[in-house]
Amino acid sequence: MTKSTLASGFILTDEKDASRYTLTRDGQLVSVLDYRDDGRTIALTRAFTIPTFRGHGYAGTVVEGAVAEIEERGDRKVDAVCWYVADWFSAHPEKASLLRSR
Repeated sequence: MTKSTLASGFILTDEKDASRYTLTRDGQLVSVLDYRDDGRTIALTRAFTIPTFRGHGYAGTVVEGAVAEIEERGDRKVDAVCWYVADWFSAHPEKASLLRSR
């Protein structure tokens, strides 16, 4: 499990055994990003925000944090399976080099 503290007291955790990134604040789960990792590509399959926390951009925060960690490691490409993740990459063309070629 890898944890990173983000701005505003958020904690991003890569829960490798559950194949998901979680975003928590004050110990509460806020948003989740599920993935599948085949050793070469990480397929980001579903971004989800707990309903009471929706509308504050937290799904974008968890995706941004996960992409930053994947980029820092430098050993995987990203497959944007989830529509939200695909939209996030469309809004951040500077990260397009991380996407797996189809």
